[in-house]
Amino acid sequence: MSEYKLLPSITSPDDVKKLKEDEIDELCGEIREKLIEVVSENGGHLSPNLGVVELTVALHRSFSFPEDSIVWDVGHQSYTHKLLTGRFFEFDTLRQKDGISGFPKREESIYDDFNTGHSSTSISAAFGIANAKHLSGDNSYTIAVIGDGSLTGGLAFEAVNNAGQFNRNFIVVLNDNKMSISKNVGAIPRYLTTVRIQPWYIRIKNITMRVLSKIPFFGRVLRAILRKSKSKMKNLVYKNTLFDCFGFTYLGPIDGHNIDELENAFKFAKKETRPVLLHVVTKKGKGYKPAEDDPGGFHGIGQFDIDSGEPLSSHKGFSAEFGKTLCELADKDDKICAITAAMTSGTGLKDFAKQHKRNFFDVGIAEEHAVTFGCGLASRGYRPVFAVYSTFLQRAYDQLIHDAALGKNHIVLGIDRAGIVGDDGETHQGVFDVSMLNSIPGSTIYSPTYFEGLRECLNDSIYNCEGLAAVRYPRGGELYRPDDFTSESIDYNIFGNPNSDYLIVTYGRTFSYACRAKELLSEQGIEVCILKLCRIKPINTQTVNFASRFKDVWFFEEGIKNGGIAKNFSDLLALTYFSGNYHIKAINDKFVKQMSVNQALAMLKLDARGIAEVIKKDIGYEEKT
Repeated sequence: MSEYKLLPSITSPDDVKKLKEDEIDELCGEIREKLIEVVSENGGHLSPNLGVVELTVALHRSFSFPEDSIVWDVGHQSYTHKLLTGRFFEFDTLRQKDGISGFPKREESIYDDFNTGHSSTSISAAFGIANAKHLSGDNSYTIAVIGDGSLTGGLAFEAVNNAGQFNRNFIVVLNDNKMSISKNVGAIPRYLTTVRIQPWYIRIKNITMRVLSKIPFFGRVLRAILRKSKSKMKNLVYKNTLFDCFGFTYLGPIDGHNIDELENAFKFAKKETRPVLLHVVTKKGKGYKPAEDDPGGFHGIGQFDIDSGEPLSSHKGFSAEFGKTLCELADKDDKICAITAAMTSGTGLKDFAKQHKRNFFDVGIAEEHAVTFGCGLASRGYRPVFAVYSTFLQRAYDQLIHDAALGKNHIVLGIDRAGIVGDDGETHQGVFDVSMLNSIPGSTIYSPTYFEGLRECLNDSIYNCEGLAAVRYPRGGELYRPDDFTSESIDYNIFGNPNSDYLIVTYGRTFSYACRAKELLSEQGIEVCILKLCRIKPINTQTVNFASRFKDVWFFEEGIKNGGIAKNFSDLLALTYFSGNYHIKAINDKFVKQMSVNQALAMLKLDARGIAEVIKKDIGYEEKT
């Protein structure tokens, strides 16, 4: 572990303000060193945090937190903020069970003003806070920090449109690092590029004002004239900025790694009577060459070797298999299109984007648009496949109902990171997609356990389904597969002795844990059979009839209990006059906090040992001593 001279003494933003000028660069260096050290061990969002070190320091030197308020969009770039607000000695627990979160949490610190985790929410939340302050007679400042990638989300523009009428101490900091996770796409990033390449406007303005300030009397008059005509000056340069049109005072672009420039810009912003948008240009991954060279790869990363930047573990995952399979299908069918919401690499579509460029669409951080856009493609005979993380699909619920299901448009969802994802915590757990899709009439849902099942389900969802179809798969790769398990069916498999009294019903990766549990139970003389579902909606009635023959049936589901498949199965089982005992083990009306996947599954009794324990308890089994 490195020795830190300044960081341990920073217990609040007041300590940052007290630092001498020559200590600021040293502090920034220590922050970067600490970020790299901890993320290399715990995993996390490295390149976004390395890019906002100076920006965060300048914010804490320029404002009075927690009296002033700051909302970090997504929140994955708030690590430096945590280090400067008294959490240095806890920082080694970042993203660990019972440790500090990788995102802002109000319950964690008075300096975290709003819980975040998803994109494009900061301006809305901050504007709400600013209005609450106004209603209470509070004149402190409210700041939203949003990335240029997040600005492609429609919610951000809804907020900008609403907030432009406000005139009380409201500042939006646009952190422009030219990318989100994947390279930014669309008109907004192109617009910001045109602004970035003309920074001479702000420099000339500052130089002119300084020169005029030294001219007695006439200088003051000329400065007043120039201030009144600044909109005309900007029109000559920018044809007026988009943000001016919304009612914001636009400032920038500012070098996001120059603390003096940043502090001067914040001083100016605090004097404005209109809402301010401060355009800051930063470099994602700054200060660590591997992250600078591959900012996307280090956006969210697991453990890695600091010297080389190489990940400590790598394995072929479902995302890669999904992308490979979709490429193979598209090789034979030019009607197949792939859609992503700024997650090309994360969802395994990097090769598809190269090999089928014409049929690849990155729509930016805009899941709602992605679904409806896909429905538009489908209405003209194309076969759109939208690859999206389970947690982000939640944002498109209305479009799934209104445009896909009601419109009878055939769109396929490749739902990545389905189930528990671990250290990112409540905002990123993929445990709601099944309950959400299960409520939509006419939807079809597949949840394979192995790569072969993924391939078959993807093909079936594209060619043999109508309307809304989804193939969901977990983060990471394949888990345990018994030697005597035959090929995976896209409908269902029966594994084990069908004449036993006890039946486990499950789907997805939970099947692997159920198989291990079956072996543990067998060692203690308890024989169970497993019914593995793959197409989980609609449920095949043959599976229900099969289950009705057993004395006890357990349904283990790695998802929310309310609205889940286990409840569907229960309703159908009741219609068979099932006289046995039916048990559901799922996530019952709660959010799953940050911890490793293994820790979470153990806590939920959804790993092998937990499944075995639940069954033994329910049947009243007493272990021999």
